[in-house]
Amino acid sequence: QVQLVESGGDLVQAGGSLRLSCAASGTIFSVGAMAWYRQNPGKQRELVASITISSSANYADSVRGRFTISRDNAKNTVYLQMNILKPEDTAVYYCNAKVRDTLRFLEEDYWGQGTQVTVSS
Repeated sequence: QVQLVESGGDLVQAGGSLRLSCAASGTIFSVGAMAWYRQNPGKQRELVASITISSSANYADSVRGRFTISRDNAKNTVYLQMNILKPEDTAVYYCNAKVRDTLRFLEEDYWGQGTQVTVSS
């Protein structure tokens, strides 16, 4: 089995910073693209940032210039550095990874359990 475990969510004032982490573990053969999504109640989950295995990154327009996604392939971990946070960044943040496991050798999407980020004004 493969698990993604996120950490780093917190309550922070507008203008502040947070760093989210997500580590993949289990019966992993390889980890491909990784990404961060966010979701608020009653709204669709939206892509915040994604990163390829070679660390090519893409960002949603709403976070470009404020957020930075990075990864450590040796640790199967992805990070999201969030700076100049705004109240509208408040959401549950989910980690996503395309993982090929050692049991079935299939590449599938895996999701973390989510971590709450709350930005107060």
